[in-house]
Amino acid sequence: MAAAAAAAAAAAVGGSQPPQPEEPEQGPALDKAATAAHLKAALSRPDNRAGAEELQALLERVLNAERPLAGAAGGGEAAGGGGPGAAEEDALEWCKCLLAGGGGYEEFCAAVRAYDPAALCGLVWTANFVAYRCRTCGISPCMSLCAECFHQGDHTGHDFNMFRSQAGGACDCGDSNVMRESGFCRRHQIKSSSNIPCVPKDLLMMSEFVLPRFIFCLIQYLREGYNEPADIPSEKDLNKVLQLLEPQISFLEDLTKMGGAMRSVLTQVLTNQQNYKDLTSGLGENACAKKSHEKYLIALKSSGLTYPEDKLVYGMQEPAAGTSTLVVQGFAGAPGALGQAESSDEEDQDGSQGLGKRKRVKLSSGTKDQSIMDVLKHKSFLEELLFWTIKYEFPQKMVTFLLNMLPDQEYKVAFTKTFVQHYAFIMKTLKKSHESDTMSNRIVHISVQLFSNEELARQVTEECQLLDIMVTVLLYMMESCLIKSELQDEENSLHVVVNCGEALLKNNTYWPLVSDFINILSHQSVAKRFLEDHGLLVTWMNFVSFFQGMNLNKRELNEHVEFESQTYYAAFAAELEACAQPMWGLLSHCKVRETQEYTRNVVRYCLEALQDWFDAINFVDEPAPNQVTFHLPLHRYYAMFLSKAVKCQELDLDSLLPDQEMLMKLMVHPLQIQASLAEIHSNMWVRNGLQIKGQAMTYVQSHFCNSMIDPDIYLLQVCASRLDPDYFISSVFERFKVVDLLTMASQHHNTVLDVEHERSMLEGALTFLVILLSLRLHLGMSDDEILRAEMVAQLCMNDRTHSSLLDLIPENPNPKSGIIPGSYSFESVLSAVADFKAPVFEPGGSMQQGMYTPKAEVWDQEFDPVMVILRTVYRRDVQSAMDRYTAFLKQSGKFPGNPWPPYKKRTSLHPSYKGLMRLLHCKTLHIVLFTLLYKILMDHQNLSEHVLCMVLYLIELGLENSAEDDSEEEVSMGGPERCHDSWFPGSNLVSNMRHFINYVRVRVPETAPELKRDSLAGTSSDGLGALQNSGTAQVFSLVAERRKKFQEIINRNSSEANQAVRPKTPSKWSAPGSTPQLTTAILEIKESILSLLIKLHHKLSGKQNSYYPPWLDDIEVLIQPEIPKYSHGDGITAVERILLKAAVQSRMNQRIIEEICRKVTPPVPPRKVTSAEKKTLDKEERRQKARERQQKLLAEFASRQKSFMETAMDVDSPENDIPMEITAAEPQVSEAVYDCVICGQSGPSSEDRPTGLVVLLQASSVLGQCRDNAEPKKLPITEEEQIYPWDTCAAVHDVRLSLLQRYFKDSSCLLAVSIGWEGGVYVQTCGHTLHIDCHKSYMESLRNDQVLQGFSVDKGEFTCPLCRQFANSVLPCYPGSNVENNLWQRPSNKSTQDLIKEVEELQGRPGAFPVSISSETNLSKEMESVMKDIKNTTQKKYRDYSKTPGSPDNDFLFMYSVARTNLELELIHRGGSLCSGGASTAGKRSCLNQLFHILALHMRLYTIDSEYNPWKKLTQLVEDMNSQLGNEEQQPEVPILYHDVTSLLLIQILMMPQPLRKEHFTCIVKVLFTLLYTQALAALSVKGSEEDRSAWKHAGALRKNTCDAEKSYEVLLSFVISELSKGKLYCEEGSQECSMVSPMAWSPESMEKYVQAFCLPFLRISSLLQHHLFGEDLPSCQEEEEFSVLASCLGLLPTFYQTDHPFISASCLDWPVAAFDIITQWCSEIRSFTERHAEQGKALLIQESRWKLPHLLQLPENYNTIFQYYHRKTCSVCTKVPKDPAVCLVCGTFVCLKGLCCKQQSYCECVLHSQNCGAGTGIFLLINASVIIIIRGHRFCLWGSVYLDAHGEEDRDLRRGKPLYICEERYRVLEQQWVSHTFDHINKRWGPHYNGL
Repeated sequence: MAAAAAAAAAAAVGGSQPPQPEEPEQGPALDKAATAAHLKAALSRPDNRAGAEELQALLERVLNAERPLAGAAGGGEAAGGGGPGAAEEDALEWCKCLLAGGGGYEEFCAAVRAYDPAALCGLVWTANFVAYRCRTCGISPCMSLCAECFHQGDHTGHDFNMFRSQAGGACDCGDSNVMRESGFCRRHQIKSSSNIPCVPKDLLMMSEFVLPRFIFCLIQYLREGYNEPADIPSEKDLNKVLQLLEPQISFLEDLTKMGGAMRSVLTQVLTNQQNYKDLTSGLGENACAKKSHEKYLIALKSSGLTYPEDKLVYGMQEPAAGTSTLVVQGFAGAPGALGQAESSDEEDQDGSQGLGKRKRVKLSSGTKDQSIMDVLKHKSFLEELLFWTIKYEFPQKMVTFLLNMLPDQEYKVAFTKTFVQHYAFIMKTLKKSHESDTMSNRIVHISVQLFSNEELARQVTEECQLLDIMVTVLLYMMESCLIKSELQDEENSLHVVVNCGEALLKNNTYWPLVSDFINILSHQSVAKRFLEDHGLLVTWMNFVSFFQGMNLNKRELNEHVEFESQTYYAAFAAELEACAQPMWGLLSHCKVRETQEYTRNVVRYCLEALQDWFDAINFVDEPAPNQVTFHLPLHRYYAMFLSKAVKCQELDLDSLLPDQEMLMKLMVHPLQIQASLAEIHSNMWVRNGLQIKGQAMTYVQSHFCNSMIDPDIYLLQVCASRLDPDYFISSVFERFKVVDLLTMASQHHNTVLDVEHERSMLEGALTFLVILLSLRLHLGMSDDEILRAEMVAQLCMNDRTHSSLLDLIPENPNPKSGIIPGSYSFESVLSAVADFKAPVFEPGGSMQQGMYTPKAEVWDQEFDPVMVILRTVYRRDVQSAMDRYTAFLKQSGKFPGNPWPPYKKRTSLHPSYKGLMRLLHCKTLHIVLFTLLYKILMDHQNLSEHVLCMVLYLIELGLENSAEDDSEEEVSMGGPERCHDSWFPGSNLVSNMRHFINYVRVRVPETAPELKRDSLAGTSSDGLGALQNSGTAQVFSLVAERRKKFQEIINRNSSEANQAVRPKTPSKWSAPGSTPQLTTAILEIKESILSLLIKLHHKLSGKQNSYYPPWLDDIEVLIQPEIPKYSHGDGITAVERILLKAAVQSRMNQRIIEEICRKVTPPVPPRKVTSAEKKTLDKEERRQKARERQQKLLAEFASRQKSFMETAMDVDSPENDIPMEITAAEPQVSEAVYDCVICGQSGPSSEDRPTGLVVLLQASSVLGQCRDNAEPKKLPITEEEQIYPWDTCAAVHDVRLSLLQRYFKDSSCLLAVSIGWEGGVYVQTCGHTLHIDCHKSYMESLRNDQVLQGFSVDKGEFTCPLCRQFANSVLPCYPGSNVENNLWQRPSNKSTQDLIKEVEELQGRPGAFPVSISSETNLSKEMESVMKDIKNTTQKKYRDYSKTPGSPDNDFLFMYSVARTNLELELIHRGGSLCSGGASTAGKRSCLNQLFHILALHMRLYTIDSEYNPWKKLTQLVEDMNSQLGNEEQQPEVPILYHDVTSLLLIQILMMPQPLRKEHFTCIVKVLFTLLYTQALAALSVKGSEEDRSAWKHAGALRKNTCDAEKSYEVLLSFVISELSKGKLYCEEGSQECSMVSPMAWSPESMEKYVQAFCLPFLRISSLLQHHLFGEDLPSCQEEEEFSVLASCLGLLPTFYQTDHPFISASCLDWPVAAFDIITQWCSEIRSFTERHAEQGKALLIQESRWKLPHLLQLPENYNTIFQYYHRKTCSVCTKVPKDPAVCLVCGTFVCLKGLCCKQQSYCECVLHSQNCGAGTGIFLLINASVIIIIRGHRFCLWGSVYLDAHGEEDRDLRRGKPLYICEERYRVLEQQWVSHTFDHINKRWGPHYNGL
């Protein structure tokens, strides 16, 4: 190495003196490179000590932490300008040079990359990145892939979706721990480590020396920048430090991207403990370093969970009021500190004391936790880097750097351990953070990468106590927000619950922790450790009990609650996330027999926790009244593990159940919730506000039900199957507060319930029993059966889309549970139960999604009302299901009336739960059923059909599940069996049904009607009564019995229970004193359940003796009782079905039924209803009827409205429209009569009171989008495809106009063409008329109406008062009569020449109008104002084309172009040709007639100088040609052959006085046709080649003198050629031009075809015009004969024309003067021009007139192609990637939606583009949302999406991320609305955009 270089290096290093504050002046970068090269060489020597020392010294000096940040801290005024100063950049330069060892840094990077063994992708992304997840390939549910890896892999047919990352993530491609190898992409499939060469030692040698210093320097900066103040460091300071360090961290990030080789060096550096020790301890005398080290130590101090005593208040960085302080002291275990809590009020202090104690008990539970609480100690760079990352609240760059390193396996393990070591500290920082959301996302971003990997998770669990740490930290987090529970015993409760109002819960701050916990529990090996560790389970149950009973609701009885708290969201979320999801995670590992032990453990500790809870809240046997909590996670853990144990692990249920007393306690709270649900739905909680309804709904809602209501009901089922059935049933009715209702007496007094709530509470109680007894979700159904039942229930309520079904079906929340959304079983069950209805369109334009609807056999056999009731969030859904069921039965002819819910057979019970059926066979239930049947039969109040329905359902359930031992059936029950409550002899329903009950003793109020009859009954057969029922007859003497039983059990179990605090209030079961006097009456009943049922049948059918036992006719019925006839029907059918089942089950019943039927019951006289009874006659029933009436009326109204809408505004389909004639066409009426839709009067339009048509004026550029090319334009999806608009109609016309303006006189140019291809004004009407003065007052009323309308009245917008169609102007109807029409249309025999003269004279006569324009009438004012409206509809740039702004020629041009625009658009709406003929609706609704009047009126104000009137040039030969061309100084006029003939037609007609005579019209058309034909020939001659021309010229010249030479195209063509060739028109171009223009050979046919095609557009427009002006129908025809048909329709063809030989267009010619002369005249004009400009002259002759219909861009089949190209595409204006990219579907321009970056003069880019591209109409596809947005003027609306997924659904905002495919039908509709300008009419939801889109 050169000595000079060595010397330079020595000089640069400058010995090893301490670093100087100012840098010695440096040479250029060359020196750095040289130094680096020298050092590298020195280090490569075997003895490299000297080199190493030299390098160290250099680094000391370069990487010095003192300077830059000191500058920043000093407020940025320090030398070097503070901020990221030159020194820092310089340091980075040095590092790069040194790493590269003297070479170039870029080359070095490339060299390192070559050694990258990239088996993993590991790409790290941040929030909002678009990634993919494939469930088919994923092992872990968190698996994700970057777009590139996804598209490079093969995932066809997989269940994948695209998603926007919430928290950030990393690509797992190549990691076989997380995903299956089959899903790897092409790059990462190869295990490539083998073929990558070994890294040469010297390549990375420098890095190993330089990087430790660099990282240490970074750490020093971080230490330096952090101040641990008394208050929380402000984010501003932290961000400042981070900004300064940006380049350093980015440098590290870049290093990680160099690939595996560099990563392994970094890993060595980061994890090497020796390095860390040397650098951090060897601080020496450097003051600055010392200072930063002290700061670091201070920061470390607060890192543990415990706080040393003295730091008590300082440690808790939140205001330490009462509880918080105690929490802290509890932690620190400071017993003495309890008393001195600084608390403002006494009570609080008392509360807190208990709290503190409880806490302390909880936390000192395990000794091993101590390590978790301790202060951190760091041993390596990695650990300290992570520490600072946490301190600085996870800056994005640092997170990305740490994650980018993960592909390195060694690093991954080290980092995971470090992360776990800091876990407690992370959560502590998170709790204090202000930005907890961002921080949570960043934490999860890291943790999900670490914990999704099972191998890694297992390792950390074993080595670092991960589970202990997590559970402890969770406990610690929740400790801070505990409050005393007020459940049950408010004063003495020792239970604490989380306070849902705290920020921690409200903002979900705990979710990173819980999500990590759920994530690691999904690994079998980790979950096993958790389930085996008893200590952990105890701690966990402690944690769960914090949530038990949270968010307690107390029923407001007097005032409505003032403030409705919304804490319930937090509570439900917390239970779901913190309790239920970990539970599902654990359950997923308890699936097999071998895991029995785990279940036993959980159940055991769960029960212990429950017992503690009952003790803590002082629970004995009665729940406190009027309070309910929906949160019982302990009960639910217990229930779910029981269910799992029985279902999967074959455990014996009884071995897991506690004693009877505990079961009785367990059932209380879940039962309380069920009763409360009924109370809430009965509006008993209405004073608690809406939120209580919200809770009731959330509790059953699909995401919560299987963690809330399902386990509760299952637990109640378990309790019911093990407890005494009578006790259970009586408890249910007692809880539902309907005991007093269950009396035979017709009047009763309910002590606990208002009368108006009785009925719904009774319905609630019975429905609950039905659900309890018929639900089998956890009692023996297989997973597939459950899925099917859930799906059927949802589909029965409503047709559903695929995604809503996925959402509504509660899958096990744990993704590994098997019912994964979209898994095969889901799809197969769906196809089995439902039919797919493809998305259809309704005429109103509302778009349907693809829906699934239940198959017929599902309604027939599987509709299960019980499941529906259980799963409905809104009660109306039950009704909806029943309505659909009714409709099905009517349609299929199975049942015509109003059916009852069908009875559905149940899956058989699992043997463990057989006891549940004892409920159906207990006397208490039978008494209840008997009583209710009796009451219904006697019409007592407060009973409903629903009650009867449920009663019958229960009886039927009992018959279906009759007790096994039927042996005692025939034996009469005798002897001591009868206890004193024996209404019934036994407990079997089958035998009890036939048991007659004669007398019943009831307690009634003294006023009861029963007392009047009492004496009679009492005397006659008292003995019998006593013998029959000696006991008291009230049903619930039972309840008292059960009470005693319960008390006995308690006494037996615990002697202290005698001292148990019983509520002091007198028990409700002692005769209540407060009630009105009750007396005892004895009622004569003499009925059995069977007899009641038969009477009920009579009552329901309204006939006597309506029941006839079917088996008397057909004995078969008894043998095979499943008769389809009975499966659907109403109450009568249900009764018949039950009687049949009763008869089948026992011969006795059969006999008794026959007997009852024989005793023909005498007709019951109708009871006289007293007036008092009448009043109480069930207000409900009357309300019900009123409601039904209202429904009926509404339905009728809706159908009427619908039929009106269909006739009045069938906007969509122009085909099947009902004609709405604007003017009546009967000839005898002298004037047109109009109806005003506002005042309803009819009459003619007069000058004083004109009538107007409701119209919508809109600027349109649809015409401009026509192209002459049939090949559709595609939306660009690659950089190469770009759309150039040069071939559009608008562009071509623009070019033509500017070309003319270049060479000819401006005023003449403006008469030669039409404008309005872009920004033309289109006028459309709904056909309704109104008086203009009525309209003005209507507008006033709209202006004063403050209702928010979708339109702006100030801009003149309104909706038609009749059909509500959007409009913005009124077109005055010209007062005219219809009869004139007929006069004008009479054919006259004038010669063509006379007509031509007349036309000329009429055009010259100014203002030949019936109304002279000078006299100001209302009509003329209106006409002017509407003309203004028309002008203002479009922008100035679309009106002003003249070179002299504001010239009258401009207005003239604009006006006739409006007519042109409307005619051309109508032509397009008719499909571009007039073949279909007929008066299509476009005509019916057309306002062209009125529009023409207005335009004509205004055009007559401008007289064309008769010199220049083109009419003369067309019809006369001008003598002196040269005089015109002589004056060269002014520009010549446009030659007549360059004129646009259609424009001439409109000018000629609008210049004529209106109304126009038909003969004049025909005359004008004829004359113009001659010009048009000549133009066609001229164009043809230019198209042909030189040879063609000479051939044509000769052929024609031969025939020139024949008789019809003027009508022979050969002659004319030859003449045109010879005339034109006098100029330089043909001779300019060489041969190459010809070959390009016309490769084809011309045949006479093809020439004729060309000429016809050239002339057709003119004929079409003329025919349309004739149709509108004279009301003549358009003939329909074949495509090929369109020309001839139109020609004859226009009168061009002589009538005697024969059709035998082929048609020749020339035969239509009718020359006004000698053909050859006038052609010569026309050609000479061109000749003089082409002499100078041959090229342009040629171009102007060829007018392209064959425009294809306008289309939107063609979209690709798959949405992904659009999305991938556009969502990262940069905007060409602001060169940024837009946040909301959009693309215009008309022209393909890419724009920023709402982007402020591209705003111009307060218009955002989309609005601006809509004005430039569509003259105010824009159609944009929003790339990130897949929806289309329409901008129309100042309003916009979301149109919907044209991309649907495989199930026919939109995916707005791409939330589901499933593949989307184009729906051609929808796209056609969109295009059709665009072309027909009907966006305003069809789309309803418009809003103003304020130019902000």
